[in-house]
Amino acid sequence: MSRKRVGDKKFQKSIAKNRIQCLFRLAEEYALYDRLELSDRYVFLARKISMRYLVPIPAKFKRRVCKHCYCYLMPGINCRVRIHRSKIVTYCYNCKKYMRMPLRDRSTKSKCN
Repeated sequence: MSRKRVGDKKFQKSIAKNRIQCLFRLAEEYALYDRLELSDRYVFLARKISMRYLVPIPAKFKRRVCKHCYCYLMPGINCRVRIHRSKIVTYCYNCKKYMRMPLRDRSTKSKCN
């Protein structure tokens, strides 16, 4: 029976993180050129890599994906972004659903008493 190599798993996870970042960069690039089908495909592949290697998608990329239909969101092209009652409200034109994310209060951060 062979032994598991722990170093391989860490190496695979680092490759998966790099690949996810690369796929999201490509998704943004193609969304700017109005190739939304390709950008959605890149998001799909990034999600599959994330689930397979148990690597979380970074928050800055997670906010660019619709939580309902998993399409890549470009404000003004396929989504609408508004601020309402200290929440960022994103409306997806593809699935016609809303996503709400709370805004952080900056006044509590700056107090250093």
